[in-house]
Amino acid sequence: MSLPPGFLEDLRTRVTLSHVVGRKVTWDLRKSNQAKGDLWAPCPFHQEKTASFHVDDRKGYYYCFGCHAKGDAISFLKEAENMSFVEAVETLAREAGVPMPAQDPKAAERADRLGQLAEVMEEAVRFYRLQLKTAQGAAARDYLAGRKLAPAALDRFEIGFAPEGWQGLRDHLTGKGIADDLILGAGLARSSTKGKAPYDVFRNRIIFPIRDARGRAIAFGGRAMDPADSAKYLNSPETDLFDKGRSLYNHGPAREAAGKGQPLIVAEGYMDVIALVTAGFEAAVAPLGTAITDDQLALMWRIHPEPLIMLDGDAAGIRAATRLIDLALPRLVAGQGLRFVILPEGMDPDDLLRLRGRDAMAALLDEAQPMVNLLWRREIEGRVFDSPERRAALDKSLRETLKTIRDGSIRAHYGAEVDALRKALFASYRKVPAGGGGAAGPRSGSAPGDRRGGRWAPVPVAPLPETRSSMLAAARGDEVEDFLREAMILAICITHPGSVARFESQIEKLEMREPGHERLRSALLAALHGPADADPREEIARTAGADLERLMALAHVQIAPPVQPGADAGIAAMCLAEELAKLEARRGAAAEVAEAMEDLCGLVDEGLTWRLTQAAAARHRAERSKLDDNSDMGEDRAALSAGLQSLIDSAVWEKKKH
Repeated sequence: MSLPPGFLEDLRTRVTLSHVVGRKVTWDLRKSNQAKGDLWAPCPFHQEKTASFHVDDRKGYYYCFGCHAKGDAISFLKEAENMSFVEAVETLAREAGVPMPAQDPKAAERADRLGQLAEVMEEAVRFYRLQLKTAQGAAARDYLAGRKLAPAALDRFEIGFAPEGWQGLRDHLTGKGIADDLILGAGLARSSTKGKAPYDVFRNRIIFPIRDARGRAIAFGGRAMDPADSAKYLNSPETDLFDKGRSLYNHGPAREAAGKGQPLIVAEGYMDVIALVTAGFEAAVAPLGTAITDDQLALMWRIHPEPLIMLDGDAAGIRAATRLIDLALPRLVAGQGLRFVILPEGMDPDDLLRLRGRDAMAALLDEAQPMVNLLWRREIEGRVFDSPERRAALDKSLRETLKTIRDGSIRAHYGAEVDALRKALFASYRKVPAGGGGAAGPRSGSAPGDRRGGRWAPVPVAPLPETRSSMLAAARGDEVEDFLREAMILAICITHPGSVARFESQIEKLEMREPGHERLRSALLAALHGPADADPREEIARTAGADLERLMALAHVQIAPPVQPGADAGIAAMCLAEELAKLEARRGAAAEVAEAMEDLCGLVDEGLTWRLTQAAAARHRAERSKLDDNSDMGEDRAALSAGLQSLIDSAVWEKKKH
């Protein structure tokens, strides 16, 4: 931006530096002389207890004798609040009451127009927030309560509700004297193609205001309350205020938090950001429903030199990472990169924080992978390099990818890292002698994947990151089995509500150990006893929509045959009976063993032995009742039975000695 000569100097004379700095520090009144504009405080740029940060109001200059930070009001805003030069100048100009110079009449006209649109947007924010508190917003409030959003979070993110009517917001704004031209220009309404009055863009949606880095409301995001709505999430159309590809949700607050040392986390959507910020990870942003653009990547790097990209652990999340890698590689410079956080499969940030807590999220952030790891994984995943031709093809692909890195130093370091990974990979392939043996005779055992006849064979490699972070690998004890069986039972019931009647008493008595499953079970039973003409699934979506979405997004639910469209109801009922029997048998066996183990402190008799034997047998019978081997959820029956038998064999025949 070109500023006229003398503008900055005039601005500095109108702004008191201690007033700007005073918002970030606590003055040491014993050391300061406010009358002379000579002030001291602990430095805001590094941790200290003594007042070594000096502000001289007469010169408009600050200096820290500890970390040697120095500058004027503009540089202070740039460093302390992570602002750009232009943003810092505009902030000081507003505080000083000095208008920013317009470069030409058209620029002044455009600035005036933007100001009017911003005022209209603020009026819309107030309208939507008020609607959330009305009777029409009851279902939206229930949904937000189900997502554990406290009133403080609703206020902090200014969450609102757009009622169902076609012109509720427009009528409100025109009643305030706002012209349709501004309402349409702000992207709040659309023109009718039938010659009627403009109609609201957002209807029957939870509303998330989107603000720019300066804090202006520039757009809205809306989540549909109707499960049948064709667009679950909808953003404002692009306007003079709003360019979706150049905007980030929670941009301003995240920039300030990152300026204080917090890591910048890039999540997928509004609710992810809100969950992270509520848990204390305040430097969280989200792109607005699209893949990250070049402009958004530049914005992220202005906030933090190494953003953490948070991805789902499924295939779609990994594909998103690889697309971003291609975008980022040509733009890498020294000290500026990306790291990737891969979430456990089937979990979003809210799930992880709710089920495993803040420490689990912090640990995941600490384990963020450098971009070179995902680049390497993309190049080798699903491929076998057991011939010179295949290894040469990998070399060619890697060379083409590394050529896109413009910075020579970074390209060299990437080349060295990739070469080390390449050598380790190729070393894992070894020659197997023809006929399977050599001088020492045939081998007694071969690793999985080995092949005979003089061919190359891979040595088993470590599990992939998403495997380690999957629910099966990351869960503790029997929690994962209970979770998976509860989920499958609910998914079958919701997909085939007609099959529930014969199992209703069992489902009522079943202890759901996952809170979301308990809410779904309650919604399911309530829906089954609702009006005869009502669709139970629609009623469940209305009362427990977020929990239903998480359930149906689980990978093992999505591939389950009884949950597929058109699945036979009779087969589904048999699967439901099987899952109930297995879950009850496992829990019954666990309870029996736990109770029996308490008795091991005393003299054991034949009755105790019989109880343990019966528990093992009941578990085994339940697991043998499956339809076929393909319907099994993966547990090792022999190992489970052997575990119980070992208790009988090793523990029950003698009294414990103290």
